[in-house]
Amino acid sequence: MRAIVTGGAGFIGGALARDLRSRGWRVVVVDDFSTGVRGDHGDEVVEQDVSEQFDPGGSIDAVFHQAAVTDPRFPDGETLLRRNLGGFENVLRVACDRGVPLVYASTASLYGNTPAPHREDGPKQILSDYALSKLIADEVASHHWRRRHVVGLRYFNVFGPGEAHKGRAASMILHLYRQIASGERPRLFHAGEHVRDFVHVSECVRANLLALDAPPGVYNVGSGRGTSFNDLVSLIAEVVGVETETEYIANPYGDTYQTRTCADLTRANEALRFSPEVSTEEGVRAYVRWLASGGKGAEALEHRDAARSDADAMGA
Repeated sequence: MRAIVTGGAGFIGGALARDLRSRGWRVVVVDDFSTGVRGDHGDEVVEQDVSEQFDPGGSIDAVFHQAAVTDPRFPDGETLLRRNLGGFENVLRVACDRGVPLVYASTASLYGNTPAPHREDGPKQILSDYALSKLIADEVASHHWRRRHVVGLRYFNVFGPGEAHKGRAASMILHLYRQIASGERPRLFHAGEHVRDFVHVSECVRANLLALDAPPGVYNVGSGRGTSFNDLVSLIAEVVGVETETEYIANPYGDTYQTRTCADLTRANEALRFSPEVSTEEGVRAYVRWLASGGKGAEALEHRDAARSDADAMGA
């Protein structure tokens, strides 16, 4: 089996590429390394921006599209839209020409500040060019559902090993851990009441594999529960073993900042056969210990197994 993984040098794409290779797949990574980390990601590497047409050569059995400009604060909206939509059109063309499944990354950010929990067919509110690019991709994909195997995965707030290179776009979990572990006061907007649906990266990997056998469509990938930033600080501080006092600051992003996200997983349960295997708390505990150890055992799926072991030990 041979698969294309765009963005395979990135966070979710890298975890997916490693998992596929562990299962015996031959992986072709397509990445321009503008943000990804160089390393032994795939059996073959095509170094280029996916918004430029590419030919993977040879036979392929699936395309997993994880590449995108993901920073919601990216300063050049026109460039972001061109790259993200051009990349989607190119991978869609490759998959359709070869007659193979396409699984692509969408985002929960397109729900904006609509009421949670969020359903795939529920209201949308576009607060960034990134969210707009993913909404348009979902709409384009929907025109292919009757005749092509095209599946979109709306990731909620993903965390886990391999995200550090994302900088400010990395999860709140990583940012708060760094502040707490260095002895700083963790900083949160307003009173820390913002809520996010945090999902471990290994769950996203598993959802991509399940999508190969799922009906065409778009599905939420999250934990199905919201965790407040205040609760996140308390959990991280407990695992680190320190007492800390939060510093609350003004939110500079105003109404463009999502206040609450939570995935409705009904459709994902029924059609994708996806339900979380590791709770947010278990995943965060294991991730923080992994960070505190200096990143030993860096494979994302090893980390998931550690979280499962923690759950078993607690009788979960």
